Amino acid sequence: MKRLVPAFTAVLLTVGLHFPVAHAEEAPEVSAKAAVVVSADTGEVVYSHNSGEKLPMASTTKIMSALLCIESGGLNEPFVVDSEAIHVEGSSMGLQEGDIVTKYALCCGMLLPSGNDAANAAAVRIAGSNEKFAELMNARAQELGLTRTYFVTPSGLEGEGHGSSAYDMALLASAALRNPVFRDICSSDSIKLEFGNPPYTRWLRNTNKLLSMYSGTYGVKTGFTDEAGRCLVSACERGGRNLVCVTLNDRNDWNDHMAMYDYAFGQVHTAEPELPQDITLALAGGENESIHVRAEAPPEPVTVLAADKDELTYTVISPPFIYAPIKAGDELGELSISYDGHEIRRIPLCASEDAEYRSAPAKKKKKTLFFGR
Repeated sequence: MKRLVPAFTAVLLTVGLHFPVAHAEEAPEVSAKAAVVVSADTGEVVYSHNSGEKLPMASTTKIMSALLCIESGGLNEPFVVDSEAIHVEGSSMGLQEGDIVTKYALCCGMLLPSGNDAANAAAVRIAGSNEKFAELMNARAQELGLTRTYFVTPSGLEGEGHGSSAYDMALLASAALRNPVFRDICSSDSIKLEFGNPPYTRWLRNTNKLLSMYSGTYGVKTGFTDEAGRCLVSACERGGRNLVCVTLNDRNDWNDHMAMYDYAFGQVHTAEPELPQDITLALAGGENESIHVRAEAPPEPVTVLAADKDELTYTVISPPFIYAPIKAGDELGELSISYDGHEIRRIPLCASEDAEYRSAPAKKKKKTLFFGR
């Protein structure tokens, strides 16, 4: 029954595109200190190696920084970068004092060349300081149920206590990938932008070599520091199934991710959500007190390991009241699909019918009686 409730060091690599094997029977051994593969939808763990251990995660931190930057809005509004924020060691998108940028450009600078300058500039723009921005990062981590994660810097340069687990990073990446702007940026091999003083055209290139090495890969983020080692968060699709893979402190990360995907795709399948059919929303100002709504399009299949489609929960998200008049097809809310507390996706809910405005009945005129003498 459906439930309805309201920057990297060089390593030896195989050259060329890797085409996945049909089915890898045995779980691979990996070089990572911690690793995990999860369903990008349900969060179910398909492969795990020390996936709950808190470790430094280097520039994969920028997944959260970029997500918060996108969600803050005003992505295309130009502004001048903070001069102090951009003076930071490590990888860079090439910002200089006085440069005019947009938040969108900073997100590209974080997710492709892994710019520490971009992360700091975004943090100061949004929250006023790195410290205040870290507070926003930790608040969002709590919302997402990341129990082994603590952020100190927006860039991933180490701070005391800064770290996460492979499993938490997989959940974070899964959530971020549901944002279409985030997914479009992190899946790009390169992006052409304009920034500078005055702005001029330049290209930013992605450090994630897995995009061109393994068929189906569409993200997410690389990272490296001396303390954290090589870190990699990736996402991959095959036959409608979507997985997220994370390795922390892994000297052979490219090959390990490919091996884990070859194994994990043989373990999962897809399930078709069965949406509730009779959904009504409270209606104000209409002839009736409620209006029927429906999902305008069927949801995409869900990648599952052992989860049953009957374990999916459905939550209607809408204003307390919908006001007439309404036309059939008007979008009135969303249906959230979740599994085990993790939201999988949202689907627009549209009116199934018209709802005319109920006009107030005309008041009867009082008759005035005249009495003559």
